[in-house]
Amino acid sequence: MTAHPTLTISCIQLNSVPSLAENLKIAEGLIRRAKEDGAEMVVLPENLGCMARERKVKLSQAHSETEHPAVVLFAALARELKIWIVSGSLSITKTNDKMANRSLVFNPFGAIVGRYDKIHLYDATPKPGEIYRESGEIVPGNKAVLVETPWGKMGLTICYDVRFPHLYRDLAKAGAVMFTVPAAFTQTTGKAHWHTLLQARAIETGCFVFAAAQTGTHDGGRRTYGHSLIISPWGEILADGGEEVGVITATIQLNKVAEARKAIPALKHDRDFELE
Repeated sequence: MTAHPTLTISCIQLNSVPSLAENLKIAEGLIRRAKEDGAEMVVLPENLGCMARERKVKLSQAHSETEHPAVVLFAALARELKIWIVSGSLSITKTNDKMANRSLVFNPFGAIVGRYDKIHLYDATPKPGEIYRESGEIVPGNKAVLVETPWGKMGLTICYDVRFPHLYRDLAKAGAVMFTVPAAFTQTTGKAHWHTLLQARAIETGCFVFAAAQTGTHDGGRRTYGHSLIISPWGEILADGGEEVGVITATIQLNKVAEARKAIPALKHDRDFELE
């Protein structure tokens, strides 16, 4: 089957609160707005269901995949609007005190056709007093995931994964022409690294990048950077969400992947070497 030559893609930018129900209400409105903008695929940000400081609050808003209110909503919206929806990431119950940070892909029939559990967990101290220990509450995944779409293969990643370029290179070599990177990037590291990292992943692989982000100040004073991005395989920023809650949309030409890879065929130029 020949891949469709163009895709109208939207990324949704949220300022999620501790309440899953409240976040889903806002997300639904923005998904509908994206459809009005012509979107054929919509990508949501990381932790869209709950951004909270307290562990017990996060756990209270997590659900099993089969019973998760977001799964029910996104499946219904995908069917109604005849669009692809990438859930960003949802908190999926794994044990009494731990969750998976999971991205789900829904096709226009409302079926889940891809699921990815975040591999690289954010245990970092970007500045004194700002401490993150995602491994304390998240069970890491161990499988890289590609999803077949009408536009070609799509690699699923989440936030901190963007600092591990080998993941993207392996996905691209396995056929990916685009990546999703839902994120809740901190304000501190976002200002320093967000645009650079995402553009580098696009340039290195000759892939499109769709990075939907959290933005603003959340429960407990956590601040996220915003600037949801749609990036071309040449590293061009096609849309930037700035700092406001909302939707960005771009129509992309899939032949740009082949053009970028023909100009710079770096994926074919790996060589074995020894470290002395």
